[in-house]
Amino acid sequence: MTYHTARHTFGTLLTVSQEIPIETVSRMMGHANIKTTQIYAKITKEKISQDMEILSHKLEAFEKQIAERI
Repeated sequence: MTYHTARHTFGTLLTVSQEIPIETVSRMMGHANIKTTQIYAKITKEKISQDMEILSHKLEAFEKQIAERI
């Protein structure tokens, strides 16, 4: 495994996909600029799907709260 492959694996699979905020990942990787972190920490389709599911549940709960107040 090359140095860059290891950094991509760490940035994507071991941190961002495990709900670690990109700002934290940036610090962990020693980057001064978050744009550098974004090169290593890619957002996968699975991560997007998980986040959309979480958002959907939050919106449903919010809608329920509003309906109860009306």
